[in-house]
Amino acid sequence: MQRRAFLKAGSAATLAGLLAGCSSPDSDATSTAADSATATADETTAGSGSYSVSMEPVGDVEFDAVPDTVAVYESGYADMVVALGHGDALTAVGNSDRFHTDAYDALDGVSVDTSGLVDLVDAGVTRETLLDLDPDVYLMDPNWLTSTFELDRGDIDFLTQRSAPFLGNTIFRRTDAWHDYDYYSLYEAFETVAELFDETDRFDAFQSFHDSALDRLETALPSEGPRGALVWGGSNEPTSFSPYLLSGAGTNKKPFHDLNVRDAIADSGIDALSQSQRSEIDAETLLNVDPDVLFVRGHEDKTAAEFQDTVVSFLQNHDTAGRITAVENGDVYRGGPIYLGPIQHLFLTERLATALYDQVTTTLFDRAELASIITD
Repeated sequence: MQRRAFLKAGSAATLAGLLAGCSSPDSDATSTAADSATATADETTAGSGSYSVSMEPVGDVEFDAVPDTVAVYESGYADMVVALGHGDALTAVGNSDRFHTDAYDALDGVSVDTSGLVDLVDAGVTRETLLDLDPDVYLMDPNWLTSTFELDRGDIDFLTQRSAPFLGNTIFRRTDAWHDYDYYSLYEAFETVAELFDETDRFDAFQSFHDSALDRLETALPSEGPRGALVWGGSNEPTSFSPYLLSGAGTNKKPFHDLNVRDAIADSGIDALSQSQRSEIDAETLLNVDPDVLFVRGHEDKTAAEFQDTVVSFLQNHDTAGRITAVENGDVYRGGPIYLGPIQHLFLTERLATALYDQVTTTLFDRAELASIITD
């Protein structure tokens, strides 16, 4: 095997414990994860030009060059790679339909060629598929792969030794029993990816831009927002819905937290969607919850007008759903991507802010300034 752009995935002990979790609880994990990642990334091997990046559950991964190619599963990580100016390094995503790139059209000079990306769901998430990708790094949580697909510890070890190291953490939700190690917030994970690509200055600029935008937004928002329900309802005429907890800490809930939306489902006794819980509720149950606003996922490929003409129109004419407060008042919106990255987060937060709050009437951030952070 030719020497790749990485040296090793930590020590032999780290590799042997690749799929072992830490015991920290979800609520206390993020600061520990961030501190560990930052401390490890600052340690370089003297005189060799190598550097180390750390992320649970794999731990330390040492590189001797910035990766030229990267395969991701959660497309929120793909959005991070684009945000750092390395979109051309992407070779694969878990599900191309969930990699929403329309925001890039508003940013001069920012684009990604998705035509050549391998869709791992279509190709089949197998040892052979992942080996054929032959990237410099698999930016994906190995425990996600072994808990979701027909892969095991031996497959992960084989791919690490024969192809490339794994570096990634399942961050889009926090409802999986197998995820018993540190979680990362969106920007903690983003910072780790920036360390991987040696783009910490660009990350710092992006984070500062994000913080300034949210600080401006906060001054316009009430401390208590509307009661909202987030559901999956992928059909144009949905009659059953898979509920999410808006109060959850997964990264795809960040825009709702930033907008002070309260969770109408949290205290209803309804089980939220997770890998082990595929709960569905009908319109009658949703009427009993009776949210002020309703966010429906599965429609990010539609424009607002298309969503209105299909999903919203159907719900308004439905005998039961039509009596839900959110539906009666026309407060039904697309729920945003499941896998959310930093660029997508800014655009989605702005979209929802202007829909939910009359006092938010202008753009949340300057497109040209954001584009220059990504491209300069």
